[in-house]
Amino acid sequence: MRKVSHRTKSGKKIPGGRRKKKKDLGSFYFRLTQIAMVCILAGAFFLFYQTGYIQTVIGLYREADQVMEHSSIEDFQKEQSGEVYDTHGNLIALLRNDGKNIVYLTSDEIPDAVKDAFISIEDKRFRRHHGFDPFAILRAAKALVAKNSITQGGSTITQQLARNIYLTHTVKWERKVEEIFIAMALERKYTKDEILEFYINNIYFSNGYYGIQAASRGYFSKDAAELTLSETAFLCAIPNSPGSYDPLNHMENTLKRRDLILKNMYEDDLISEMEYDRAVAETITLNTSRTSFTRTWAHTYIYECATRALMEATGEDHDTCRKQLYSGGYRVYTSIDLDTQTLLQDTIDGQLQDYNTLNSNGTYALQASAVCIDNSTGLVTAIVGGRSQEGILTDYNRAFMSFRQPGSAIKPLIVYTPALERGYTASSTLMDVKEEDGPANATERYMGAVSLRTAVEQSLNTTAYSLLRELTPETGLSYLLDMGFSSIKEEDYNLSSALGGLTTGVSSLEITAGYATLANEGVYRLPDCITMITDMDGNIVVMPDRKEHAVYDSKAAHEMTDILEGVLTRGTARGKGIPGMPCAGKTGTTNDYVDVWFAGYSSYYTTGIWIGFDTPRGGASLAGSKYPVDIWQDFMTRLHEGLPSAPLHD
Repeated sequence: MRKVSHRTKSGKKIPGGRRKKKKDLGSFYFRLTQIAMVCILAGAFFLFYQTGYIQTVIGLYREADQVMEHSSIEDFQKEQSGEVYDTHGNLIALLRNDGKNIVYLTSDEIPDAVKDAFISIEDKRFRRHHGFDPFAILRAAKALVAKNSITQGGSTITQQLARNIYLTHTVKWERKVEEIFIAMALERKYTKDEILEFYINNIYFSNGYYGIQAASRGYFSKDAAELTLSETAFLCAIPNSPGSYDPLNHMENTLKRRDLILKNMYEDDLISEMEYDRAVAETITLNTSRTSFTRTWAHTYIYECATRALMEATGEDHDTCRKQLYSGGYRVYTSIDLDTQTLLQDTIDGQLQDYNTLNSNGTYALQASAVCIDNSTGLVTAIVGGRSQEGILTDYNRAFMSFRQPGSAIKPLIVYTPALERGYTASSTLMDVKEEDGPANATERYMGAVSLRTAVEQSLNTTAYSLLRELTPETGLSYLLDMGFSSIKEEDYNLSSALGGLTTGVSSLEITAGYATLANEGVYRLPDCITMITDMDGNIVVMPDRKEHAVYDSKAAHEMTDILEGVLTRGTARGKGIPGMPCAGKTGTTNDYVDVWFAGYSSYYTTGIWIGFDTPRGGASLAGSKYPVDIWQDFMTRLHEGLPSAPLHD
């Protein structure tokens, strides 16, 4: 074998063994360097251990393990926005806590374009890594050096999910380490599709919107499934920096990042060149109208009914169920008809528009409440708790929260129908005479012997008073209790209750439900507006069992209805009926016109109206035959337009 030789500067050859010595020397220095590095690492590890960092990391690992031990899918589905629908299936409200708007979609409901966009821009190796991706950190660092700006994140989608759900956003090495541990544990416990579902539903899209569905509805007034590719990329741009990419304030920034996402998707072969060009060229037009739901008095009632329905279904207390309602992602279906609701509200506002005196708190002094019940179901179709007034909240709904003396409107429920059950008829003779300690008639005139029909039509106080004496207050009030009147007091067991002289009074909802009982042949149905409550997956949580029971004998209820028809043709509400439609009802007025009422019904609907002042005071213009019955007639006439005439009884 030929030996290799080298020449010196003078040209003299030197043997190849000299080079071998140099190589040996290089190997020696390399091994020495390796030993030095091992010593440095060992020293660093020793210092790391001595200073307690290793114990901290081990502790963080154990904490992450404990987090995952107690982890469940519910962790990612908290604080969801619920939805409220009217009787026609129209979305009329979102239920959410603290302005946090999450509308949850399951994995198969999330469009593929949304998933592709997030993976492409946030975590290209999402399907391959196990929660932590060191290559992503190197790629982000390289992009930062090359472009002098952060265009890619170092955290995986799983890490971001871990941070959003289980950790804070505090920048500390301990939090980052725990984030990695939790992310790796998440990958062991859940599938990639589940993790992506959790992530897309919990990331923040600015302006109170969490998750792609809430963002889609909020910014474009449509569901995520209806988004174009360009709109999808536009929304997926926001979570990277919800402040900087807020489309309401920084549209140009959002559009730039949209284009970056589309470019990434194209380069990753997720979209074609044609799709890319078309999406980049598309003009983005925001439409935020859908989330601006008009809040009505019905909403307050819906939330109360839904809370009580959850209480019955779960056995939890009121406060707990109220919180669940606003964070559980429920779908609440109701009997409320927004067209009817608007008609009732507009009728009240129109009839009272000339009375604009204000209280010291800025609210109208003269107020109103009203309830309309669909007689075919017994459910509330509209409920108004006050007059419309800009800047005034609808939280205090007088229709079910306010209790006022009902005056003569209570007579058919507490006196006359019970009397009809006990052998009296419409033609039975009663004595209209002033007793020494008895009440006076509103007209202060007395007719002597009159029929029961006339006594009702003319709203005579004397006859009702004497009849209740015969029945006893205990008997009369038992009917109210049987219909859920909630504020009957011990001191109400006296003859004044025949005239509506109740200590606390009744609500518009209660009085309307009472008259709906007469319309329903004496069978009482608990007033409500909830038809069904489901969870976000459509599973039924509440399917109300319609509670009903007979309160009055059907024959007595029929006869009372026949008598009440006369109130609108010959009595205190003469000429105030529904043109072409049989109807029945009764006025109610308390002393000095402090509270005035009208409650009446057709075969289709029952409606009760109250007018008065929040702080009780009299007003001569508020007679029962004035505002309440005028509102009732106006509203019911328009409500019945197009409906065929139907008799009230056989």
